[in-house]
Amino acid sequence: MTRPVVLIAEELSPATIEALGPDFEVRQVDGTDRSALLPALADVDALLVRSATKVDAEALAAARNLKVVARAGVGLDNVDVKAATLAGVMVVNAPQSNIVSAAELAVGLLLSAARHIAPANAALKQGEWKRSKYSGVELYEKTAGIVGLGRIGALVAQRLSAFGMTVVAYDPFVAAGRAAQMGVRLVSLDELLRTADVVSVHLPKTPETVGIIGEEQLATVKPSVILVNAARGGIVDEAALYAALKEGRVAAAGLDVYATEPCTDSPLFELENVVATPHLGASTDEAQEKAGVSVARSVRLALAGDLVPDAVNVQGGVIAEDVRPGIPLAEHLGRFLTAVAAAVPAQLDIEVRGEITAYDVRVLELAALKGLFVDVVEDPVSYVNAPVLAADRGVQVRLTTDAESPDYRNLVTLRGTLADGTQVSVSGTLTGTRHLEKIVEIDGFDVEVAVSEHMAVFRYEDRPGIVGTVGRILGDAQVNIAGMQVSRDRRGGKALVAMTVDAPIPGPVLDEIVREIGADTARQVDLTD
Repeated sequence: MTRPVVLIAEELSPATIEALGPDFEVRQVDGTDRSALLPALADVDALLVRSATKVDAEALAAARNLKVVARAGVGLDNVDVKAATLAGVMVVNAPQSNIVSAAELAVGLLLSAARHIAPANAALKQGEWKRSKYSGVELYEKTAGIVGLGRIGALVAQRLSAFGMTVVAYDPFVAAGRAAQMGVRLVSLDELLRTADVVSVHLPKTPETVGIIGEEQLATVKPSVILVNAARGGIVDEAALYAALKEGRVAAAGLDVYATEPCTDSPLFELENVVATPHLGASTDEAQEKAGVSVARSVRLALAGDLVPDAVNVQGGVIAEDVRPGIPLAEHLGRFLTAVAAAVPAQLDIEVRGEITAYDVRVLELAALKGLFVDVVEDPVSYVNAPVLAADRGVQVRLTTDAESPDYRNLVTLRGTLADGTQVSVSGTLTGTRHLEKIVEIDGFDVEVAVSEHMAVFRYEDRPGIVGTVGRILGDAQVNIAGMQVSRDRRGGKALVAMTVDAPIPGPVLDEIVREIGADTARQVDLTD
């Protein structure tokens, strides 16, 4: 029997080969040499890469038998995921492989900045003994502020607690009770910046978090503060940080990530109170070995036809064909619920109704959980770590099924109960032969709106003129409405508008709509990949 062919395009640990086992024919090629890579792909079943091999449409077209691309690491910048999806090729990565390494680097940057290790080392190697110049500060009994209490942020909090630090954190998507279990007190971002002696950033990079620590925020910190960013470049405004460091309004900084990478020429590098590394968060032997072993296991699952937890695009696996179209719908509903609730619920009920309940629909629970967290944590979210993220935050999850579905052939409903007892819900279905995704209920209001990249939801008191007012404000802002649905519980009662727009609604425009219509709540939902 012919064994499946696995092509390794970059140097991986021996443990990776061992994890693959004897069931595969393993070949190797230099993935950076296109003239060697493309012909080598002709008959392979799986391709293992790191960050240097470019897996684009050309490479995918050359790999006629390819079933899975495995990236031994977290990022997927070198893999064209959309092209792979269109080609029916599964893409997997190793989202949990580097969390310890990233946390340890953040602590290393902090210690180096606090004790001036880098400039003192450089001075001594140049023959200069400058003990008095490089006097530093202790971390003991200081306050550490963690911006983003996800998996990496929690590990950093744990390690800084061991230094005898008081730890506070800002994360609107973590329950206070869960933070308290870690010995962390949740505070607002403003309070954290005002009170912390050390600020360490661990947020995902999203439109909302880019520049979240900028000139205005840095104007409120202690002049003795040390700022560390080992998460994503752009979350801290580099120009504002440079000015604050130069003017003595921030004492020191430790940076591993930059708005544009690779970055070799930044004004920040001129400052002696900045310790900088070239995105080394995942660059440890242990992280690389974990990544290799993780993707090797995923390749085994993929080539065996099983569900692969770390698949970033849902292709392959033992999922019933009737269930498969519901996977992206469930994920979009999870993202929609988090956006509308502006919080992660303490309890999530996933109800699946209709004909698909004749099959195993547990993958829809995983998809909903992935959607719930994908926009609110700094870690890559996959089907394997979404349940872990839920457990870490104390989210109770329940999946129920019912073959009866009076109104739709199949219906997926997510109901979230927030920490204060408030309940939010959203329901969706698929229509037509193309399985178009539609939202058909929001918080008890019946709607019918196509799922789109840019959506908005407003709640207000029912009265004439609201639709015209919203249309006028968006028209003046050059934001085109693609679709709109109005629903109400009774005439003159509570009403809800759900709409799709061609572009995000700017914050000031959203605020103007709220003022003009007297909205109780206004939420914008971004479902872009």
